[in-house]
Amino acid sequence: MYRSALEELKAWKEKPGRLPLVLLGARQVGKTWLLKEFGRVCYDDVCYVNSDA
Repeated sequence: MYRSALEELKAWKEKPGRLPLVLLGARQVGKTWLLKEFGRVCYDDVCYVNSDA
């Protein structure tokens, strides 16, 4: 599935001196899917941590 936000995350990854990533948005719009896909596509190893209580 193509998401334009994925391209923005890839650009963030390549930016020198990038700031920490904070992803905000409404409920159930695909934030978790987007970050998991970003990790799968752009990194060799990914650790997913869910802090919901």
